[in-house]
Amino acid sequence: MTDVPADLALLPATRRALLHRIAVAQADGRAPSLVAAVARGGRIVWEGARSMIDDHAPDGDVQYRIGSISKTFTAVLVMRLRDEGLLDLGDALEKHLPGTAAGEVTVAQLLAHSGGLAAETPGAWWERSPAALRPELADVLGPEPFRHAPGRRHHYSNPGYTLLGSLVEAVRGRPWAEVLQDEVLRPLGLERTGAQPEAPYAGGWAVHPWADVMMPEPAEDLGLMAPAGQLWSTTRDLARFALFLSRGDERVLSADSVREMRTAASPPEPGLAEAGYGLGLQLARAGDRLLAGHSGSLPGFVAGLWLSEPEDVAAVVLANCTSGVAASAVAMDLIAIVADAEPRIPEPWRPFREADPVAVELAGPWYWGTSPHLLRLRADGLLELGPVAAQGRASRFAPAADGTWTGLTGYYAGETLRAVRRPDGSVSHLDLASFVFTREPYDQDAPVPGGVDPQGWRGIG
Repeated sequence: MTDVPADLALLPATRRALLHRIAVAQADGRAPSLVAAVARGGRIVWEGARSMIDDHAPDGDVQYRIGSISKTFTAVLVMRLRDEGLLDLGDALEKHLPGTAAGEVTVAQLLAHSGGLAAETPGAWWERSPAALRPELADVLGPEPFRHAPGRRHHYSNPGYTLLGSLVEAVRGRPWAEVLQDEVLRPLGLERTGAQPEAPYAGGWAVHPWADVMMPEPAEDLGLMAPAGQLWSTTRDLARFALFLSRGDERVLSADSVREMRTAASPPEPGLAEAGYGLGLQLARAGDRLLAGHSGSLPGFVAGLWLSEPEDVAAVVLANCTSGVAASAVAMDLIAIVADAEPRIPEPWRPFREADPVAVELAGPWYWGTSPHLLRLRADGLLELGPVAAQGRASRFAPAADGTWTGLTGYYAGETLRAVRRPDGSVSHLDLASFVFTREPYDQDAPVPGGVDPQGWRGIG
């Protein structure tokens, strides 16, 4: 790890708490080795490792299999195709990858595991079986690929991400691993991530549940299933990938597109996607924090990558054991240790230097009926609408070319905010998804649906 700038360096007590957490995880989980990294402020700020071999702990450059974190990489490739206009997330799979038994499922449903497909492939335990047993997509899907009606619920599906990998290959005309290398790994500088291991890398082990003995696990090439779980990587590469998932990188995906990936696209599934599932990212709540990331496992390996975008902290945990270490839970704990001990220092307040006079005109108090709201013009050019009371609907809005504003978050995400003007050009009211917001509660001069009592406000005597 390169030197950390003084303003990002963690305090000694924080570093010790991080080391203690992974030491407990390695010892209690009886993992041959465990490596971890924490990133914030665009940099890796801490690395740690524990091993059963004294003085030979691996470092952030040693590769481990990352299992289903591979799905997030595949999702990035699909989002790139969408951003280039080569497909729409609402497209049926059949449009781009004809001839499968799952052609009716949409691209978005596959990304969010809401296509109703089976969780696993038919036949042999695919993670421990040669890829030759699944040479065609028909062997991955089987004669009855569906377990639920498409779009009804979240149901995690490894075959679904196999289809997405094949979709990438069909649109790009090249193997999934090559496209991933050229379009994601190389631009982001993830030189130690790939479909095949490159030394130094860890071997995978099974640890006996009731005895302190071990047995090596097979490391099969997953073939067609590779987009669902093939990749090998390091904590350093995955920490950089987590920073990308938080901030975006115009060479790969914009900040808006990675934000879309982090937004729930299917409902929760207890024990797997507690806060829902985005587009290639699991969402989870850890206390008051909403985290985005992904877990991963293959025989001999467990992995966890999680990030808190508001607190600008990400953590990665990798171990070379089939079970025993809850890698995602440990990664979430590392985030909490840093965020609680050393809260993020906010950026200095700065005024909006090129304030649009129209937007300034809209700022201030508005009323939806009798409910007071505030509309603020932020320094980043967005409008932020929120209730004055503790409860109510809050959203942020981005300006559109036609002079309206489009909701980005909350109840009004995707909805249009429009300032309706009088003949003299002054603002009469705001129209937001059919709701009328006025400068005074039930303004007599505004077109409030149902009208306003002509006698106005009065007491009862």
